[in-house]
Amino acid sequence: MQGPRRKVKVMVTMTMVFIFIVVEVSRNAGKGDGNKNKLLIPSKRFWAKDAPSDAFWNRQQQQLNYINNRNLEYLNSTIKKVPDWFNDTVSLDTCEPDFRVTTQIKDYNSLPDRFKDFLLYMRCRSYPIVVDQPNICKDQPFLLLAIKSLVPHFDRRQAIRESWGKAGRLANKTVVTLFLLGNAATEDYFPDLSQMFNLECSMHGDIIQWDFRDTFFNLTIKEVLFLEWLTTRCSEASYIFKGDDDVFVNTVRIIDFLSNLSHAKAKELFVGDVITNAGPHRNKKVKYFIPESVYIGAYPAYAGGGGYLFSGQLAKKIYNASKQVALYPIDDVYTGMCLMKLGLAPEKHKGFRTFDIEDKYRDNACAYNSLMLVHPRSPQHMIKIWAWLNDPALNCQ
Repeated sequence: MQGPRRKVKVMVTMTMVFIFIVVEVSRNAGKGDGNKNKLLIPSKRFWAKDAPSDAFWNRQQQQLNYINNRNLEYLNSTIKKVPDWFNDTVSLDTCEPDFRVTTQIKDYNSLPDRFKDFLLYMRCRSYPIVVDQPNICKDQPFLLLAIKSLVPHFDRRQAIRESWGKAGRLANKTVVTLFLLGNAATEDYFPDLSQMFNLECSMHGDIIQWDFRDTFFNLTIKEVLFLEWLTTRCSEASYIFKGDDDVFVNTVRIIDFLSNLSHAKAKELFVGDVITNAGPHRNKKVKYFIPESVYIGAYPAYAGGGGYLFSGQLAKKIYNASKQVALYPIDDVYTGMCLMKLGLAPEKHKGFRTFDIEDKYRDNACAYNSLMLVHPRSPQHMIKIWAWLNDPALNCQ
C-alpha cells in the first residue's frame, strides 16, 4: 500500500515547489534595474506631422497620399484635420491650365518650355480619344504589342508591320499590334501629314490617338491613357509588350519565354532592362533634366522605356496604382513609381538591351537570335534583322 501513497506525496511536493517559484518570480519582478518598473513614455509622436515638401512633385504626392490614406476613412469628416498646405491644391482631374504652379515653383520662369507645359497641365488625366480600335482585341491576344509613336513616324510603323510587329498568328499564338499616338501640335513645328495619317489609319486599323500634345514629357499621360484603354478594350490580353518605335523586338523569342513561365511567375510579370540606384539629372543640357524645385529624392527601380514586358493581370493593378501617383515627366520612372506603390519591382532580364550591343555584333544574325529587344534600330535595320532570323538556312549552333 506504500506505492499509491508515495505517488501522492511526490505530486504534492512538486505542486508546492511550482507555487513557490511563481510567488518568487512575482515578488522579484522589476527588481535589479530600477527603470524596468517605470512607465515608458515615447520620446516621439507615432504619427509624424504632415509638412509640405520644398519640391513641387513631392508636395503633390503628399496630397495624394493624404487623400488615399485609409486610416482617415473612419474619421468623421467634421473632425478630420486637413493640413493647411493641402488646400493649395485644385481639382485632381482638371484639364484647365493650373496657373498656380507659376508661383508655387520658385524657378518656374527659368524652366524650359517643355517643363512649363507639363506643369501647367500636370493634373489632367482625361483626354478625348480621336482614333480608337474598340474591336482589335476581340480574339483575346496572347501578346499585345503596344508601340509608342509619333504622327510623322510612318516609316517606323511600316517597318514594324513588315517585320517583328506582324499581327496575326505567330508561333501558334495570337499577336496584336497597336500604335499609341497623341497630336502632332503645330507649335512643335510638325508638318501637316493629316491626309497621309488618315489614309494610314483606314488602311491598317492599328492606331490609337488621343487629343493631347505629343511631347517627350507627355509620354507619361500616354502611359496612363493606354492603361485605361487596356482595362476597357483589351482586358483579356495575356501579356503586353510596351516599347518605342525605334527598337527591334524578337517576337518569337518573347513568345517562347512567355510560354514557359510558371503560373505563379506569370501573374505579376514585369521584366526589362532594369535601372537601379538612379536619380534625377540636374544638368539643364540633359534631356532628362529635373530641377530640385520639382523633385527631390532617388528613383525607384524602373525598366528602361525602350521596351518592357508585363502581364495583363498586373496591368490592371498598375492602372489602379497610377491613380495614387502624381504624374511625373519621365514615363519609365513613373511606371517604376506605380510598381513601388504596389510593393513590387521590375525584374531585370539580360535579353533586353536598351543600350544596344557591341559594334562587332550588330551585323551578326545570331547575336539577335537569343535576345528579346535591341535599341535603337532604324526601319531598314529592323527589316534586315527580321529577314535574317527567318532565314531557314540560319544556323546559330
